[in-house]
Amino acid sequence: MNELPRLEPRSPESHKGDYGRALLVGGSRGMSGAIALAGMAALRGGCGLVTLAVPGDIEQTVAGHEPSYMTSRLPDDGEGAVGAGAFAALQPALEKYDCIGVGPGLGEGAAAKSLVLELYQSVVAPLVLDADAINVLAGDDLSIQSEAAVGQRIFTPHPGELRRLLGVDIQQRESLEEAAVEWAQSQQVVLVLKGHQSLVTDGEQRFHNTSGNAGMATGGSGDVLTGLLVALVCQGLRPLEAARLAVYLHGLAGDLAADKLGQQALIASDLVDFLGPAFLKYLQGDSS
Repeated sequence: MNELPRLEPRSPESHKGDYGRALLVGGSRGMSGAIALAGMAALRGGCGLVTLAVPGDIEQTVAGHEPSYMTSRLPDDGEGAVGAGAFAALQPALEKYDCIGVGPGLGEGAAAKSLVLELYQSVVAPLVLDADAINVLAGDDLSIQSEAAVGQRIFTPHPGELRRLLGVDIQQRESLEEAAVEWAQSQQVVLVLKGHQSLVTDGEQRFHNTSGNAGMATGGSGDVLTGLLVALVCQGLRPLEAARLAVYLHGLAGDLAADKLGQQALIASDLVDFLGPAFLKYLQGDSS
């Protein structure tokens, strides 16, 4: 997919604050693993400080997955999903984050939709939207027009989510990709259309990923991509560059995992585990 973007070498004098502060928003009862996977991927992706904002009902569960990220308690609705007032709870600290990801395991209730819309329209930092964040925006054209956002926006839908977002019933991959490019250009966003040879576009440029395999067709794989993408933006890559590198490293981690485990046995947490070897191969200049 042409020459990959490069991360700057790390200085021996650097500290955690030099590699960005990420906020990941999501999770609900029964879906705590989604936001946890995103958080672990953000850490493995090199982000210096990672915070997961989750409904209070699942905070302890999410915190128990990984001690290296922090958690922030959001109001919940009493049934394990995000509740009213979630944006107000987040708002005082939003400016300190270099990139925010929203969607993994969030749910699609009214409070979730309100939270996503308020983040979309008011967050100055780059915002990565995945999974339920995309689904709650589907059909809300006025709220996601490019002029409604004050910062850069990155969408990471699979084909079904893209069809809902665009309000189309296009089944042929090539035609769906053309629609994706046109929409990204009209909305001035970066879009990753996931799947075999994922498309990455900003409406002007387009790239197809060359890594990955069918073993990655497993629950949680997209959550790992979200966290990795957020981490790369936090480390200074522009959204289009970060998206290109994220899909490549994500797929490479899947290839390395499949080499060891086989495609049938691959699960999403394996992708997190193999991000380290994927980074090593990339940093050594091997993008084969």
